[in-house]
Amino acid sequence: MGTTSVKAVAADGDGRVVASLRMPHRTLVPAPDRLEHDADKVWRRAPLRALAALDQPRVRGVSVVGMVPSLTAVDGRGRPRTPGLLYGDGRGRHGGARHDADGFLRWTAAASPGAHGYWPAQAVANHSLSGEAVVDTGVAASSSPVFSTDTWTWDTEVVAEAGATIGQLPRVAGMGEAVGRVGDAVLDAGGVDAMAELLVAGATEVGDVLVLLGTTLIVWAVDTDWREVAGLDTFPHVGATGRTLVGGPSNAGGLFLDWATRLLGRPRGEVDPDAVPVWAPWPRGERAPVHDASPRAALHGLDLSHGPAAARRAAYEASGFVARRLIDLTGVPPRRVIVTGGGTAVGEWVQALADAVALPCQVVAVPQGAALGAAFLARMAAGLEASTADAARWARSARAVEPDPRWTGPVQARYRLFQELCR
Repeated sequence: MGTTSVKAVAADGDGRVVASLRMPHRTLVPAPDRLEHDADKVWRRAPLRALAALDQPRVRGVSVVGMVPSLTAVDGRGRPRTPGLLYGDGRGRHGGARHDADGFLRWTAAASPGAHGYWPAQAVANHSLSGEAVVDTGVAASSSPVFSTDTWTWDTEVVAEAGATIGQLPRVAGMGEAVGRVGDAVLDAGGVDAMAELLVAGATEVGDVLVLLGTTLIVWAVDTDWREVAGLDTFPHVGATGRTLVGGPSNAGGLFLDWATRLLGRPRGEVDPDAVPVWAPWPRGERAPVHDASPRAALHGLDLSHGPAAARRAAYEASGFVARRLIDLTGVPPRRVIVTGGGTAVGEWVQALADAVALPCQVVAVPQGAALGAAFLARMAAGLEASTADAARWARSARAVEPDPRWTGPVQARYRLFQELCR
């Protein structure tokens, strides 16, 4: 379950996709600081429709992964009764909360007091499929401080201050753990979409950088050291023993680029590498590293020589600049860049990324990486796989995109200007 669509795949034991589909859905923005889903349509009904549409009679395991954090109130039948709040929604600051998950729970408990439950998207989907309201530890940990990463349980005090009880929150299970059944198939606990994508991307060696081109732009750099970087996240690599990941998410992905496309259209024509303005790509604030909802988008250096095509190229460059900045902030010298996500189908985006990071970009063979990673977790739950570390064998590359030498110099000059805009 993604921000703009549900993607589903059926895969065999070698990671070959035998069936796939994409079901778009609306992302609702009722106010500039709000981002939500119709949780009943997207979180409860869409996974059922997607599984049925795949039409695979011999399914052994099922897993649902999705974006984090998210939350809705549900009734006794697991039906959402409030908007499905999504990451970065201003209600994450409700009641003075400092973190999305805490604010989401405070707002939702006030909007629907006494609800049967307050569940993230994954719990709603799992309940609709099997009757089990459960999330994995990754989804739970993304709900910090509502979930304590010290005790690895829901925090009774934080939950009570938000106006809820532990009994209203979903059960927590391990990644790849069987938690129920969907017909004859085993249901996995599910997880975070970015973690599932990471499992099958092949970014396992020190210096590997994974860039996820989705509605959210996400950058993870692989290292052996535990690097604490202000504004970024650090955690153990779920698919490689002895490795750590440092990086974070940004709003400069498809959320920004789709908006820019609505403004600019899809203009054609040659663009002079030396005649491109610079976007500040934040129409609804930024996540890592500043975690500030107040910045807004702007075009800098715009003059009479620039047309719509130059402004569109600038949008893709800005997304690449954000990825480059996050890579720089990690302090991990990049060895190679692996690119995954639905945005890999947009050649302009991948090329601008390669030009911005000044490194070849290895594009994965299966762009629905989160769904493919979910399929591997489903195999774990069904007892067909022993470890998340084995998922790397599913990683395959489709092509490499090299930096364009005509653009490299001008792009690096614009990156320096972009860095100034970030101060």
